[in-house]
Amino acid sequence: MNRCGSWIKRAQAVSLFGLALGSWVLARVPEAYAASPATPIIPGLQLNLGTSSSPHAVGSTLQIIFLLTVLSLAPAILIMLTSFTRIIVVLSFVRNAMSLQQTPPNQVLVGLALFMTLFVMQPTLASANRDALQPYLNGQISQTVALQRAEEPFKQFMAKHTRTQDLQLFLDYRHLPEPKKVNDIPFTALVPAFGISELKTAFQIGFMLFLPFLVIDLVVATTLMSMGMMMLPPVMISLPFKILLFVMVDGWYLVVKSLLAGFS
Repeated sequence: MNRCGSWIKRAQAVSLFGLALGSWVLARVPEAYAASPATPIIPGLQLNLGTSSSPHAVGSTLQIIFLLTVLSLAPAILIMLTSFTRIIVVLSFVRNAMSLQQTPPNQVLVGLALFMTLFVMQPTLASANRDALQPYLNGQISQTVALQRAEEPFKQFMAKHTRTQDLQLFLDYRHLPEPKKVNDIPFTALVPAFGISELKTAFQIGFMLFLPFLVIDLVVATTLMSMGMMMLPPVMISLPFKILLFVMVDGWYLVVKSLLAGFS
């Protein structure tokens, strides 16, 4: 008991010494910081809302906000206003038809679809840049006129690949008159009509891609059943034949060629 009591007293003494040392260090830190001539100056960040007497400054701020809004909507614009939807759906069908779950990976398919989209949309983007973006940056036209000019090439592209009944569906729902020319089509009706038209076209292409691989699956399954090999999954046997067939006919070349021909 005496030994335990001595150890307790020593621990209490060490604790008191530690507290005293810590208090002394904390008390000396502000003094040392104030006395140090080489203390770095840390910049601060201040956000405030004030008034401006210049309309140009307000307009520049609104332009920056508009640009950030467009960048946040860039994925939706990429998917719904370009050929990206058809390309990525068809490439996904190709992978599923060969019974490949993660080969090629999603990153490869999305990257290929993205650059194919840029290739297909290059004339449209060039027209929008020439007629809308560059004149606006040079101060020749206003922002409203630039947006109207930028819509025209995209409307021409989407209207070319949109089925009439899909577009008529949205026009009838809003009781809108039938447009006389492409530029008269409301953008709010053309975009969803173009989207469902692209989905239908992509599914039609996907169905045609599935047929040869389905024949291989049926032949392999029938052969295995006739041999009494009920427990062997047909996919394990048909997968090499599918890949062999796809490689022999140069499948990726044919698929990409068909997609590009569909947008010509």
